Amino acid sequence: MEQKGNHHNYKMFMCFNRKFQINESRPPFDVVEAFSMYAKKGTHMDAAQFHRFLVDHQAEDCSEAEADRLLHDILRSRKHRKHALTLEDFFFFLFDDFNGPVVNKVHHDMTAPLQHYFIYTGHNSYLTGNQLSSDCSDVPIIKALQRGVRVIELDIWPNSARDDVNVLHGRTLTTPVPLFKCLKSIKEYAFLASPYPVIITLEDHLTPDLQAKVAKMVTEVFGKMLYQPESNLERFPSPDELKYKIILSTKPPKEYLEDKQSKDKGNTSPAPSADDSLPSDIEDCSDLDQDDEESGQAYKRLIAIHAGKPKDGVREALRTGLETLKRLSLSEEELGRAATNYGLDVVRFTQRNFLRIYPKGTRIRSSNYKPLVAWMHGAQMVAFNMQGYDKSLWLMHGMFRSNGGCGYVKKPDFLMTKGPNDEVFDPNLPSEVKKTLKVRVYMGDGWRLDFKKTHFDTFSPPDFYVKLHMLGVPADFAKQKTKVIEDDWAPVWDQEFEFRLTIPELALLQIEVREYDMSEKDDFGGQACLPVSELKTGIRSVHLFDRKGEKLPNVRLLMKFQFT
Repeated sequence: MEQKGNHHNYKMFMCFNRKFQINESRPPFDVVEAFSMYAKKGTHMDAAQFHRFLVDHQAEDCSEAEADRLLHDILRSRKHRKHALTLEDFFFFLFDDFNGPVVNKVHHDMTAPLQHYFIYTGHNSYLTGNQLSSDCSDVPIIKALQRGVRVIELDIWPNSARDDVNVLHGRTLTTPVPLFKCLKSIKEYAFLASPYPVIITLEDHLTPDLQAKVAKMVTEVFGKMLYQPESNLERFPSPDELKYKIILSTKPPKEYLEDKQSKDKGNTSPAPSADDSLPSDIEDCSDLDQDDEESGQAYKRLIAIHAGKPKDGVREALRTGLETLKRLSLSEEELGRAATNYGLDVVRFTQRNFLRIYPKGTRIRSSNYKPLVAWMHGAQMVAFNMQGYDKSLWLMHGMFRSNGGCGYVKKPDFLMTKGPNDEVFDPNLPSEVKKTLKVRVYMGDGWRLDFKKTHFDTFSPPDFYVKLHMLGVPADFAKQKTKVIEDDWAPVWDQEFEFRLTIPELALLQIEVREYDMSEKDDFGGQACLPVSELKTGIRSVHLFDRKGEKLPNVRLLMKFQFT
């Protein structure tokens, strides 16, 4: 009996070993065919042939010299001394970061006024976690700036001694961080990822003397980096004109006081939301002396983008805002109602003014909302909790891979134009199909390097499949998925899908790899979100990211993109 048992264990051990054997990735048929088409005698591809492949097959705009430099970079990374690519070298190139799916440099027109751009925007940028009890710190601010975020939000309150300024989420258990520390970190990290301007939106809960202290602090920290407009602007400068500048945006002091005074006189409007910026410490403006007024003027001069909240209803604010250049803040719920009931007013407003959308107050775990409705209506500042992680945040990361990841994405022209009778773009109206995107998913690799052998299944290799979601205007929503490839760390699907797009300029392709599990929820195997307007055609390597948006070191897919 003992001998039989040992024999059974030996068989189980051999089965386990066999199952975990790893097959090497091999180039799919399309890769072999492309190599044969452009390579000399089908065996080696020299610099001239490689250039022809890049231009003809991949639609790259590159010179012979650039192709030659790229070829040498590939061969250097492969540690070859020869001057031509083998099929293996060619496959390595196609499946590597050399061959990414989106344009990796700034290529949009950066000379239009600032409100003509979608801007990478954070919400409560100082929070390390949830909205009620997490620590406040400059660390998430630094991480956001390193990612390319261009709008940092700070809630500023008096400290306990009421002689200095802290950053914290007011009326919660969040621990404060000094404003000065946040400003110093912003100065240090503002332009490492992008040269384009950083906007600081202040939710101000200060008395005039502390506002004056903030004015002095900001001026001392930023110096000539601080953008100070000479007067009320008729046209806001462009991202190009504002390179390496810090811009302040908040409600001017006089408007704070007027709002507070009207509430004290019996205004029965609802209590302010977590994002309201009324200074709770000011009872009325009758006891303000001349020094306070002068302090307010010094502070006011530093505010380049004047912010406001809808006093007489959202629709009225959208309409009157057309007369003066300003920034209006709406919650995600207010935007939803406005988009449903008077969406064209929203689009008209955003053609001249800044619209900032922020998460509803019940998102205490720092979750996010779907940003698509805001972008469809031209909202420039779609404020997100960057410290959270969810599928909505994947879309935000994907959108701002556009334009070289510089944090500014030029809005499509149709969002900025009007017809002869003041007509503007209506995202809810049906539109004809402009483009069809063909997506072929060839294969994937890298999980064996980034995950433990038993991460997905204890006794066998994973069973991967790929989910493709197209998101944009409602007419363009679509879902597709590949078949499941069983027991393979380097799965080959080789399947093609089509997406018919009416507004490709606002479309995002969300890619997610899952590991099929018969008895439990499918495991997560990586994700990437790609802006359709930035997609490079041809065979491309798509690097995948984890749930938080951090790049997985080795996991990637080989895919092909074609527009018809």
